[in-house]
Amino acid sequence: MAGFLSDLVQYRKLLLMILVLGIGGTHLSGFQISVINYTSPYIQKFINETWLERYGSVLHQETLTLLWSFIVSMYCVGGMLGCLCSGYLTAKYGKKKCLLFNDVVLIVAVLHTGFSKRAKSFEMILVGRFLEGIGAGIHTNAHVQYAGEISPKKLRGFINVTTSVFLALGKAVARILGLRDLLGAEDTWNVLLSFSGMVALIQLLFLPFFPESPPYLLMQKGDKPGCLKAMKQLWGEGNYQTEYDDLMKEKSVTKSTKIMNVLQVLKEPSVYPQLSTMLLLLLSLQLCGLSAITFYTSEIFKTANLQESIIPYVSLGVAICELISVIFCSSIIDRFGRRILLWGGYLLMALILLLLETSLLLSDQFLWMRYCSVILIFLFIIAYGIGPAGAVASVMNEIFTLSTRSSAFVIGGIVIWLGLTFTGMIFPFAVMLLGPFCFLIFIGVLVISAILIYLFLPETKGKSTFEITEEFKTRQFKKKHHQTVEKNVTEEQTFCTKL
Repeated sequence: MAGFLSDLVQYRKLLLMILVLGIGGTHLSGFQISVINYTSPYIQKFINETWLERYGSVLHQETLTLLWSFIVSMYCVGGMLGCLCSGYLTAKYGKKKCLLFNDVVLIVAVLHTGFSKRAKSFEMILVGRFLEGIGAGIHTNAHVQYAGEISPKKLRGFINVTTSVFLALGKAVARILGLRDLLGAEDTWNVLLSFSGMVALIQLLFLPFFPESPPYLLMQKGDKPGCLKAMKQLWGEGNYQTEYDDLMKEKSVTKSTKIMNVLQVLKEPSVYPQLSTMLLLLLSLQLCGLSAITFYTSEIFKTANLQESIIPYVSLGVAICELISVIFCSSIIDRFGRRILLWGGYLLMALILLLLETSLLLSDQFLWMRYCSVILIFLFIIAYGIGPAGAVASVMNEIFTLSTRSSAFVIGGIVIWLGLTFTGMIFPFAVMLLGPFCFLIFIGVLVISAILIYLFLPETKGKSTFEITEEFKTRQFKKKHHQTVEKNVTEEQTFCTKL
C-alpha cells in the first residue's frame, strides 16, 4: 500500500496527463459509437419533418432508411480518412500537436450537429458525423501511441490499458446520458450529440501544459535535453538512465531515425512478424463475438421477461461491467503479463459463448435458461474486459519501434474501420440465416486465436522495445535456420541417392 501511494505521488503529473489524453482520445470514440443508437429515432423523425417542411411531402421509408444509413456510415468513412492522415500528422508534428489540431476539428463537428436542429438541416448532421469520424481516426491512433510512449517501463502495461478504460468509459457515459431521464429525449438529442465538443475543448485547454513524448523528442527531433526534461516533468525527480539507454539502443538498431511511411513499413521484411501479430490481434478482437452479444442483448433481456422500461438500465449495467473489468485488467496486466490474459481470455470467452449457445437453444424448453443467458452475457463482458480488451492495446504499442509505430497503427486502423463497416453490413444477414448458431463461428475464431497467440506471441511484460524487437528477430532467425538445415539435409540425401 505504501509503495502504491508513493507511486501515486511521484507519477501524479503522468496520471493527470493520462486523464487529459483519455477524455479527448478513445473516450470520445466509445461515446460517438454508442450515442448514435440513442438518437436514432429522433434524428429520423427530424429528417422526415424537415423534408416535409421543405418539399411538402413525406419521405418514403426506403429513402429515410437510406439517408439514415448515410449518417451512420459517414462516421466510418471519416474514420478511415482520419486514420490514413494520422500517420503523417503524428510523424510530422508529433502526437501533442496532432491531438490539439484534432480537438479543433471535433469542435467544428459538434457545431454542425448541435445547431442542425435550429438550422433545420439534416445535412449538417451528415457533415458533423463525417468530421467526427475523421477526429476518431486521428485521436484513437495518436492517443494509444502517446500513452505508450510517455509511460515508464514499470507502469507501461497499466498506462497502455487506460486507452481501453477510456473507450469503455465513453460507452458507459453515452448510455448514461442517453437515458430518457437525462438527454435521450426528443427535445435534447442535439445537446447529447454536442457532448463531444465540450470534452474536446477541455483537452484543447489543458494538453498544452504537458510535454511531447520523450521517445519522439529524442529519436525524431534529436533533442536529448528535451527528452530528459519531459521524463522528469512526467515521472518526477529520479534517475531514468535505464529508460534513456533503452531508447538509445532502439535508436542504434533502427535503420533510420526518421519515421517510416506506410509503404516503407510494408516493404520492410523485418517488420512482418510484428505486423502479422497485430493483424491477428485486431481480427480476433473484432470477430470475438462482441457484436453478436450486443445484437442479442435486448432480445435476451426481453425473453427473460424484463420490463421494457428496465432494459436500458440493464444495458447500462453491461457497459459499467465492461468498464470495471477493464479497470481491473489495468491493475493486473503488469503482474500476469499480456500473453496469458490474451489466450486465457479468449478460451474463457469461447467457453461462455458455448454455454450461451446452449442456453438460447434450450430457453423454450426451460424458462430458467433465459435468466442464465442474462448472467452469461455479463460473464462474457467481464472476460472480454479483463483479457483482450486491455491487453491488445498494450501489445500493439510494445512490439513496434518508434520509426514503424505510426504507420503500423495506420495499417491497424484501416483494418479496424474496414472491419466495423464489414461486420455492420454482413452480420445482420448472418443472424437472419443462422440465428443463435452464429455464435459457433465466433467460438471457432476464439479457439484458433487462443492457440496462435499461445504458440507465437512472445511475452512483452518488463521488456524494452529493443528487447522485444530482438526476440522477434531471434524467432525469425530460428525459423530460417531450421528451413536451411532441412534444405541441406534434403540436398545431401539427393546427392547420396545419385551416388
